[in-house]
Amino acid sequence: MVHPREGWQGDGTRRPLVSRRGFLTRSAGAALAALSAGSLLDACAPALAGYGSLPLPRPDHPVTWPIFAGNAAIKTGLEPETDATLQIYTWVAYINQSVVNSFAKKYKCKVQITTFNTMDEALSKLRSGLSFDVLIGATVDVLGQLIESKLVRPLNHSYIPNITQAWPDFANPFYDRGWRYTVPYTIYTTGISWRKDLVHENPYTMKNPWAMPWQAKYQGKVAILDDYREGISLGLMKNGIFDLNTTDRGQIALSRRALEDLSALVNVRIDNNDYTEVPDGETWIHTAWSGDMAAAAYYMPKGVPVEYVGYWFPADGKGPVANDTTVLLRSSTNPVLSHLFLDYMLDLPNVLENISFNGYMQPLNGVTPQRLVKEKILPPSLLSTVVLPSYFRRGVGELQLPVDADAIWQQAWLVVSNGI
Repeated sequence: MVHPREGWQGDGTRRPLVSRRGFLTRSAGAALAALSAGSLLDACAPALAGYGSLPLPRPDHPVTWPIFAGNAAIKTGLEPETDATLQIYTWVAYINQSVVNSFAKKYKCKVQITTFNTMDEALSKLRSGLSFDVLIGATVDVLGQLIESKLVRPLNHSYIPNITQAWPDFANPFYDRGWRYTVPYTIYTTGISWRKDLVHENPYTMKNPWAMPWQAKYQGKVAILDDYREGISLGLMKNGIFDLNTTDRGQIALSRRALEDLSALVNVRIDNNDYTEVPDGETWIHTAWSGDMAAAAYYMPKGVPVEYVGYWFPADGKGPVANDTTVLLRSSTNPVLSHLFLDYMLDLPNVLENISFNGYMQPLNGVTPQRLVKEKILPPSLLSTVVLPSYFRRGVGELQLPVDADAIWQQAWLVVSNGI
């Protein structure tokens, strides 16, 4: 799955029209490229099988990851390393430098940030032997790879008391029971953004808001996220299917056809520029990530009020919800400082400062809609971008797929994106 930060540049801006079509370089996609899309997706075939050697965490199938011999947590009661430089590895534009600076000042250390643009890039560099202390933004779908490859170290909870500030869900998340390896970082939803002054419909009053982009009168003004999981998920939800990890060929094909219809109907664009295109009016309807739209005020043309931008996510929380994690890398030469950094990023004042920079919520009890408005981090008109604990519990996650099912999702997206 594409991460909202994929495609960001080192200066904190996005690359325009980032292509997600390079996934055919992956082995599964490459193998499928030679097959006909129609025969692959529409043919009657047995249910997909082959989940590989790693378990696939699900809310109804939680996973407790093993702790391997020779990779134990550090001892309790150790002092922070001195004269140290903490090495952080993270997505571009995903942490507020002022928070990093305040940590460095408190613990009398230096902090060096190295960034990556895709999770594949991050995994490749970690496997090549590059050494860092902390990985920020590890997605749930790669945890198994990180743990089984022994690239991450188990946590010693005694150094992270601020976990009590996080939502209780993260003291025992389904993807890492007992938070053996992870603490939460950001959490976000996928919904629909629109320009209220240019679009007459209100998704909150529509029978099926996921069908909002399918309107011929908005031809040339509709875009969807350039992400094979988000794209196919949209086609599924438009058809009332909310298993966003489906391995059913028929359902995937149904979504593909819905997206092809969307392309023919409105000449849909595929990009990840929701955060600028809707505020400036280039796009009137765009599927969007909540953290992107939370920052809409920074991209409004002069004289255009931010209230013209809307963001819809179902009030019952039945929509795509995702979260990132922070992990301690086994290559860390500063494991105590690393633990303290994880703890620092779970403290409310630091978290509010961080959200004010990147727009993406962190799941702390003190990060409430009222607090975000009071701190002027979020305009009242975009409170719908706030992720509530109930969303995390009721929402539908786009989680790691079995390899063969993932390949079929990618092939369906290839058919859609190549036709645009």
